[in-house]
Amino acid sequence: MYAGRRAPLPIAVRDELDELFADAEFAEAFADRGPEGWSPGRLMLITVFQAAENLTDRQAAEAVRDKISWKYALGLGLADAGFDYTILSEFRTRLVDHAMEARVLDLLVARLVEKGLLKSGGKQRTDSTHIIAAVRQLNQIELVGETVRAGVEALAAADPDWVSARLDAGWQRRYGARVDSWRMPASKTKRAALGGDYARDGVALLAAVWDASTPSWLAHLPAVGVLQRVLIQNVVIGVDRGGREVIRLREADTDGLPPGRCRIVSPYDTDARWGGKRDLTWCGYKLHVSESCDAEPPAGPASQVPDTPPNLITNVATTDASVPDVAMTEPIHHDLARRGLLPDEHYVDSGYPSADLLVSSLTDFGVRLVTPMLADTSPQARAGKGFDRTGFTIDWDAQTVCCPQGRTSACWTPAVQRGTEVIVVKFAGEVCQTCPVKAKCTTAARGGRQLTLRPRPIQQALDTARAEQVTTGWQRRYARRAGVESTIAQATKVTDVRRARYRGLPKTRLDHNVKAAALNLIRLDAWWNGEILDPRRTTHLSRLELALAA
Repeated sequence: MYAGRRAPLPIAVRDELDELFADAEFAEAFADRGPEGWSPGRLMLITVFQAAENLTDRQAAEAVRDKISWKYALGLGLADAGFDYTILSEFRTRLVDHAMEARVLDLLVARLVEKGLLKSGGKQRTDSTHIIAAVRQLNQIELVGETVRAGVEALAAADPDWVSARLDAGWQRRYGARVDSWRMPASKTKRAALGGDYARDGVALLAAVWDASTPSWLAHLPAVGVLQRVLIQNVVIGVDRGGREVIRLREADTDGLPPGRCRIVSPYDTDARWGGKRDLTWCGYKLHVSESCDAEPPAGPASQVPDTPPNLITNVATTDASVPDVAMTEPIHHDLARRGLLPDEHYVDSGYPSADLLVSSLTDFGVRLVTPMLADTSPQARAGKGFDRTGFTIDWDAQTVCCPQGRTSACWTPAVQRGTEVIVVKFAGEVCQTCPVKAKCTTAARGGRQLTLRPRPIQQALDTARAEQVTTGWQRRYARRAGVESTIAQATKVTDVRRARYRGLPKTRLDHNVKAAALNLIRLDAWWNGEILDPRRTTHLSRLELALAA
């Protein structure tokens, strides 16, 4: 049927990988009684195809009904009428409720390992990108007001009689429409007064819900719990000089605010957080993408097919935006170990490693981190003309340090600084103060030079990494890491990964695993059909220049 032209992706997937998702793998999320439903394995494959073509639920259901290629991949008859598109949303909810967000990528990776397309060892690389939450950004006044409105809406839906008996018509005027549907007052005084009104309404609403005459189950509504957390984080209750109660919004300068890692930014997505990376700030999540990178870019023409499989995504990890990259290095290794795909070399940028991770990654997982370590920040190292740490010789067995002038340290003291084990080495003050090269070594007016070292294996690994990363050979090897940027670009263009499609961390995590599986199938489809997905861009003018040169 497709002789002489390229077979669609669903057909290639079915022919090459057979049945990817067996129903038994999702049995725990579905009851064994009741009316017969759609196969969860088929729904999982539909969800992956949906991500590959960036379709809505309605469009995906229409594709199952109308496209022969989808019917072939799903094993459906031509006359099959498909299903109602709402089933896809229910299917995702079931997966999230049973903590099966990573099951889709687990099953695909296992099949690729079975086919010899992925294997442990070798090289992998990881990088992160920002994910914008599917909620509007709110300032503090809007956040408190909208949270009160969301609480009133939830109570009105749960027990309208209670709401009508407790709340007067003024609440309808203030909270009948979304807070972001009208313009905020321009005056700072009026904005402060409006924020105070929202805060007092929120406190009054909670007091009414917690009243002894109120049905106890209303206090357990999720929206009421969110309102309580938002008020704790953003509202101050006190008394003025006259002893009267004062309820107002917190001020960051005088009252302080909770740390960003636990501060709610929207009542509709309590998992989203503010995050920053270099000069970028955003509200939402962070995605970490790991992929194999054994395959080198093709050296020949674009039509040439390499013998090795393409670079494939081995793991994705989703966190809120406040989690730093370094906190994810070990969890990523745990995920790769669970899938049996730990690399020998892991290429990451300077946000992922620490001196401790250089050692623990190698000893615990057998993974060597190939990454630039932060340079020595001592004044001598920054000046470039003094005696920095590399100028001193450490005798770990004797627990002494020898300075460039041949003097031996006077004190070797293990300590803990900010929860980190260190060794503080001091030289005698009378020795350093009379030293002819004191100006290049220390600025201490009375004492001697002081060094802070890490424990022996960590310090040696750090010194080796810093010495190695300035060599041309290491920099040439490390250039391999840059290729992960093209993977993130492909994920952004094909699946719009930088914008969260759902609210909440569990559903966002599921969405990212599905999109990772879709990208793997897209790359494999191109490889099976003899195509090269070249991430490099070539302008029309450059193409013309190449054509003229040829």
